[in-house]
Amino acid sequence: MNDGTVITHTQEWLEKAVIGLNLCPFAKAVHVKKLVRYVVSGATTPDALLADLLTELRHLQNTDPDAIDTTLLIHPYVLVDFLDYNDFLDTVDIATSEPEFDDAFQVASLHPQYQFSGTEVDDIENYSNRAPYPTLHLLREDSVDKAVDAFPDANLIADRNIEMLKKLGHEGWEALGLYR
Repeated sequence: MNDGTVITHTQEWLEKAVIGLNLCPFAKAVHVKKLVRYVVSGATTPDALLADLLTELRHLQNTDPDAIDTTLLIHPYVLVDFLDYNDFLDTVDIATSEPEFDDAFQVASLHPQYQFSGTEVDDIENYSNRAPYPTLHLLREDSVDKAVDAFPDANLIADRNIEMLKKLGHEGWEALGLYR
């Protein structure tokens, strides 16, 4: 698997699932404006991934939001087990709360085995956070605040996604033809 394939699969998922199904109503604008940075980490250990995460947070911090608004840090070689990935999110939270970042970032979690608490592994609502590879989505707090302010009822997005995915079902998800 090469970086180009990983990025292509991720972009296809973003276009067909995230934007196509409107799982995130904020994604289309940054995608169309080409403000999404795709980075494939070669990390094979959590420590190496943490180093890549810090590098990408600093890169985002030092880049004008009109050039790069958000980063998808894709890490196909580490934390492929969801429980390991989920445990690592505590480390991510600690990293983003470091004083050098001044609470300017948040990280959304995406994983091919994503499972919300209280759900079964194959429940369709888990697919709202299922990306083709383990991914850390680095978001600027300012951008999130602006997007939420501009979107009526932003707090209902998750509920709307669950309802839509249940209507779509597994067959509908498969029909998207992702990751072929």
